[in-house]
Amino acid sequence: MRPAGCTLAVAATLAAVPPGAGSARAEEPMSAIDWLSSSVGPSSGGESAAGSAAPRPGSVQILGRASSAVLPPVPGETPVTPVIRTETISEISLDHPPPNAVGLVSAPRTGVPIDFWGATPEADLAASVRKERLDTLPAIQSFLMQILLAELEPPQTPSPEGRDVLFLARIDRLLDMGALDQAVALLDQADPDDPEVFRRRFDVALLQGREDGACRIMTETPAVTPSFPARIFCLARRGDWPAAALSLDTGRALGQIDPEMAELLARFLDPELTEDSPELPPPARPTPLVFRMMEAIGQPISTSTLPVAFAQADLEANHGRKAEIEAAERLTRSGVLDPNRLLGLYTGQRASASGGVWDRVTLVSAFDKALSAGNAARVSQLLPALWDEMQAQELEPAMAAMFAERLRGVALDDDAAAIAFRLGLLTPDFAAVAGAHTPADADEALLIGIAQGDTSAHPAQDRMGLMLKTVFDARPKAIPARYAGLLPDKLGEAVLDAIDDVTEGARGDLRRVGDGLMLLRATGFETVARRAALELVVLERNG
Repeated sequence: MRPAGCTLAVAATLAAVPPGAGSARAEEPMSAIDWLSSSVGPSSGGESAAGSAAPRPGSVQILGRASSAVLPPVPGETPVTPVIRTETISEISLDHPPPNAVGLVSAPRTGVPIDFWGATPEADLAASVRKERLDTLPAIQSFLMQILLAELEPPQTPSPEGRDVLFLARIDRLLDMGALDQAVALLDQADPDDPEVFRRRFDVALLQGREDGACRIMTETPAVTPSFPARIFCLARRGDWPAAALSLDTGRALGQIDPEMAELLARFLDPELTEDSPELPPPARPTPLVFRMMEAIGQPISTSTLPVAFAQADLEANHGRKAEIEAAERLTRSGVLDPNRLLGLYTGQRASASGGVWDRVTLVSAFDKALSAGNAARVSQLLPALWDEMQAQELEPAMAAMFAERLRGVALDDDAAAIAFRLGLLTPDFAAVAGAHTPADADEALLIGIAQGDTSAHPAQDRMGLMLKTVFDARPKAIPARYAGLLPDKLGEAVLDAIDDVTEGARGDLRRVGDGLMLLRATGFETVARRAALELVVLERNG
């Protein structure tokens, strides 16, 4: 959201945010809005004498709310009226589509109705999109990604607080998921002179190891004034050390750079300070800019405890194989990295040691070789151990993407065959896998019923099964009461509520799970409901 009351000023009044700034406690989850850098200061230039912002090139002015002003009398003229009504002015860019309408995938391809957002106020939708969702089922996470990337009509009720808050919320949710490439693709469709768009583009470039690209963004966006730390960083990256040092001195003198940030910048500009001084304490909540400068002074910060977006930095070749694999596991778990890339990291080289990630490297490599060689006995021997290992890391969907198709037709023993069946249910071909399988017990029979959308002929074995039978025993006819007031005009709000009900209810409130799944079925998201239900059983992500 654009800061309220942000006025235009000269570069000398730029504000800098210290490392770890923020009121939230360090142990709380960090949303993107918490860890994004204050890479933009108050805008400079362009104000008229009256104090209203001049329009940017390529935009039109739209009259908004009316206000009254008394005009002074003109000597020699008869007054026409003592009052003239003036309007506040907003702008619409002619060079870019409305950000709330941009997407990467057309609505028909995603299966999301184009009027999905409906009549829910934009600010309410933005708050719901930004909501932290921990331990979301993979199917639900993937569905949320589809919604975030879809080209949809803007909400019918725009936010009174500022333009495009839903668009920025979508970007921040993608950043929190670690989906940097997708976020950049959306940001590239927005107005580059928008400070909030610039801020996110700049930080994503830093996280992707594209420091020079980040500074080029700053150079190519003259309408957006960078903060002192960002400006100093980019001056140094371009080799203009005198200007960077002068900017640091100026920022200190004006009180625009806090002491912690000033010390970090000083060491960034002068490596000899790092050699002669004790290490800086690690910042509790580093921004991407701080993260890169700490790395540059020889004090890299481990990404394992940082938001998953920072794991993208470890995919660079110079961070070591262990860090690269662990980062790839986090990003795969988040649903933003192709599992085949993780498979390539597992099998690309032999394990360098034992324990932890190296045990997975050894096991995956051995299993992959046995499967490629058609050694069914060895595959049957290794599959249960690999399942247990990947289950401990919550990487079963990635394992399914790597191996489920290749396991079809392999003559496996009973235990391995049961695992291979469940892996198949975690793939997009779950319905075909279920239709070709002869159930070995009542649990498998119920899974087949869920995959086919009809559990009426299959008995439940526990509370979870009873809840799922309530959902899938028949085609949905009624909207659960908790969503009744939202449909049909507020479909997006209802679906986001259902996502929360499935996610949070899976921790023990099965009634909420059932309501969420029923809402998804009733609103046409049948595949999402079936896959989420299968994952609840197969992945045992409940309680």
